[in-house]
Amino acid sequence: MSEEVKEIAFDELGLTKPLEKMTTKELRALCIEKLPMIVGASGKDKTELVQAIKDVFGIVEEQQVSPYKKQIAEIKKQIRALRAEKDEITDRAKRDRMRRKINKLKKRTRQLAKAF
Repeated sequence: MSEEVKEIAFDELGLTKPLEKMTTKELRALCIEKLPMIVGASGKDKTELVQAIKDVFGIVEEQQVSPYKKQIAEIKKQIRALRAEKDEITDRAKRDRMRRKINKLKKRTRQLAKAF
């Protein structure tokens, strides 16, 4: 029995979602059914499977830097300064306002990080 090795393109796989969003079970099924050149798929975890598929198709993943990185760092500096200032305040109402301001800034950093 001679098995023919069939060349397959990444677009021909018919993926409905990105590799990183697929479950381990889906990735294993994909490797077993459509990518026989990946050996040992049933014993690999998700990160190994994704990397093996990318290696087969020559997909190079490049690290992307958030465009908001400087802005987030600046907000975090403000938060640290406000926390130090809050510790020195004895008036309860002013401390409460400071706490709310810090919370708003923290939420803003989360939004910026999520936006990318």
